[in-house]
Amino acid sequence: MKKIPHPAEALVLTRTPEHLLERLVRIKLMVFDIDGVLTDGSLWYGDQGEVFKRFHVHDGHGLKMMLNSGIRVALITGRTSKIVSLRAAELGVADVMQDVRDKGQALSELVSRHFLSFQDVGFMGDDLIDIPAMQKVGFAASVPDAPIYIAQAAHWVSSKAGGQGAVRECCDLILASQGKLSPFFQPGLLGSGVIQ
Repeated sequence: MKKIPHPAEALVLTRTPEHLLERLVRIKLMVFDIDGVLTDGSLWYGDQGEVFKRFHVHDGHGLKMMLNSGIRVALITGRTSKIVSLRAAELGVADVMQDVRDKGQALSELVSRHFLSFQDVGFMGDDLIDIPAMQKVGFAASVPDAPIYIAQAAHWVSSKAGGQGAVRECCDLILASQGKLSPFFQPGLLGSGVIQ
């Protein structure tokens, strides 16, 4: 007998094709780019040369829900920023790779480190540097403001822009597909241990 999803899961999965669900239910590790995915891609420079990044609280909550549900989360970025390290530490994301020029190779290292198959891994990116990683994984995701040829390389594109809840939308989709979103609606679990 087919399991009936929780109403929230059913809502998230509305119009999700079966072939995509088959990819999503396998995800054990989801990897995210930073600039343009977890942020809106803007780099704010102060007069002393410092760079600022803006993160969305919903995205942070989504990453924590994934981790609390037993799905690994990793971050791979082509830039180096102390801000990324601080945000990752706050959220409990242990796998953070910065100053990466070959994201395909970095992804291979993660897959090997965690004894996974590429089919069990997802990657969300938004630019040319992300394509080698997107082409290797079982689930490739992107954002609507990415160049069209990047979006075409994805299995799924969020409706929200990078830095505006796109990552949360992706997390909710994976959790719902695996029946792991509904536990967060139980009394006492809604905010337990979740740092946004």
